[in-house]
Amino acid sequence: MPETSNSWLDFLVSQGASLSETAPPEVASAPDRSTGAGTTLAHNDFFTAATHLGTLALEGADAANFLHNQITNDVLSLENNTARLAGYCSPKGRLLATLLLWKSEDQLFLTLPRDILPGIQKRLQMFVMRAKVKITDVSDSRIALGLYAPSSETLQRLCPTLPATAYEVAHGEAGTLIRLADALDHPRYYLIGTLQQACDAWQMLSQFMPAAPTSLWRWTEIMAGVPQITQATQEQFVPQMINFEAIGGVNFRKGCYPGQEIVARSQYLGKFKRRMFVATLESTNDVTDVQAGTEVFSSQDPEQPCGMVVNADRGPDGRLACLVELKLDAIVTKIHAAMPDGPVLQLGSLPYVLPEPE
Repeated sequence: MPETSNSWLDFLVSQGASLSETAPPEVASAPDRSTGAGTTLAHNDFFTAATHLGTLALEGADAANFLHNQITNDVLSLENNTARLAGYCSPKGRLLATLLLWKSEDQLFLTLPRDILPGIQKRLQMFVMRAKVKITDVSDSRIALGLYAPSSETLQRLCPTLPATAYEVAHGEAGTLIRLADALDHPRYYLIGTLQQACDAWQMLSQFMPAAPTSLWRWTEIMAGVPQITQATQEQFVPQMINFEAIGGVNFRKGCYPGQEIVARSQYLGKFKRRMFVATLESTNDVTDVQAGTEVFSSQDPEQPCGMVVNADRGPDGRLACLVELKLDAIVTKIHAAMPDGPVLQLGSLPYVLPEPE
């Protein structure tokens, strides 16, 4: 697995960040050097290094057509000012990856978790054959920062023209600014650029916003209801089981891709029996065995799991927040994580409305 650039990690340490011992390393803590920070991150803006993410670049005369035939969303109509969510499925329609697709000039980019990036690159490469397309891991030259609830004034120091809606993109001297889905009614952005652009942006942002752990960024993804497939959950879910079509990750009119028939059948054959929900643990106690891939159980049928944790991370209040995929008939029961008598999950409201199948 490619490592996060040592130069980037060295820079983060030089700025006072402490790094985790995980692979790849993440920002575990960082000093607050901003002048206008509030007392808690729960009600304030922050930024962090998204070192858990990597990026693949595709280029060549056939790159758009090739990728269009591999993933769940439309690539051919993608413009430089637009990003899209997309899934990469197995032939059985199960998600191997959730991706952020974006474009800069004649290159296409896929941003995804580093723990699955090498396998996805290898799998895509298997299907290139005679197509004129080159797939490159550019994670060390396309470095991502996550920005939560920045002010317009701070953003305009990075990019004069700001993306106004989710998945709108602006390109500037500081890099590529991608607006994401809001979390808790606050805007979120990725700023993706070169090593020098990332270093410059970190130093500028640290004057106006507190730096935060990488895990807090993943918490915003949970609050936004946007799932992320990792190694622990590959091939566990058809896209609709984790609401992926509800957040724009599937285009049902784009034509064939691996697993397309099963994904389409799931859409058009009656009511869904499984969906994804936001949940929190009722206790703030340390629960190390609740993480992506953890099974969950209903109090009314404890003999078999009724779902699975998709993502989990602690929020500013110390409580563990989750995205959890569940059988719909289990949502009116008490849900336990990890074991039938494990910690209780409190289901919350999604920030979007789930559509009925067509």
